[in-house]
Amino acid sequence: MSLSEAVGLVLARPARLLGVEPFFAEFIAGMEERLAERGLSVLFHVVTTHEEEIATYRRWAGRALVDAVVVVNLTADDRRPAVLRELGLPTVVAGAWQGDQPGTAAVPTDDYQPVREAFSRLYALGHRRIARVTGPAELVHTRTRTKALLDSCREAGIEPMLVEGDYSAESGARATAELLGRTPRPTAIVYDNDVMAVAGLGTAKELRVEVPGELSLLAWDDSTMCQLTTPALSAMRGDTYQYGMSVAQSALELIDEGEAARRWSPALGFVGRGTTAPPPGEPAVPGAPEDPAGAREEAGPQGPGEPVG
Repeated sequence: MSLSEAVGLVLARPARLLGVEPFFAEFIAGMEERLAERGLSVLFHVVTTHEEEIATYRRWAGRALVDAVVVVNLTADDRRPAVLRELGLPTVVAGAWQGDQPGTAAVPTDDYQPVREAFSRLYALGHRRIARVTGPAELVHTRTRTKALLDSCREAGIEPMLVEGDYSAESGARATAELLGRTPRPTAIVYDNDVMAVAGLGTAKELRVEVPGELSLLAWDDSTMCQLTTPALSAMRGDTYQYGMSVAQSALELIDEGEAARRWSPALGFVGRGTTAPPPGEPAVPGAPEDPAGAREEAGPQGPGEPVG
């Protein structure tokens, strides 16, 4: 039974990133739609550290301001689920989490297989020098994506290039310039979000590196920004809006029943546009599409073996 008529969401990250990154806007919109059906809303707060985030939870619990909370961007040895359990706040973890405590549910993402798919798409086009601009290294999903790329490269007998970013345009531009300054430089770069990818495309243009003639680029979390660049950015696409709705559904089940059905975030799939092509002098592997737009594969409605909804 809802008491406060709100579900809390705290983001520990620089507020300036929220104005340019579409992911959380879509995620929150999905949450709001599902919660509104029950007369609830999202209580949203931005802080800079996890300590401030935990202090927010303590304040919310003390004042009974929320009926449940959603935790995002888990890190290794994350304290937040345990603190929320002590506070007695029903909690939905959005992302990979192995815990199994009463009053806590997870809507995990598959961060491994989509990286393998992204790699296989680029490898099939003929790329052998593949780089990735990652999100913050302490995040669990960053580590999972990194492992997926390392495993793929090891199996293919090639060496990956990794540069850490922080999801900002500045870090995407900086990492791209660093990678393009290497000898040999990569022929393909995968970015952990759309903002860094758009910035990377701008940097490549400034350095007069032709995309996709000399360099292929692939963004994570497709967005309108990716579709409006010139050329339009190829991306790994998932249904972020549905993800938010699924998380909200789990929160409602926790509020009502104390437990939630197991569900996954929607799967990601490759969407080829104008920034992926064979590298210079390397025709695509037989059987791989010459035109990456012809390789379009929409994200499926479910994760590995688990339904969404």
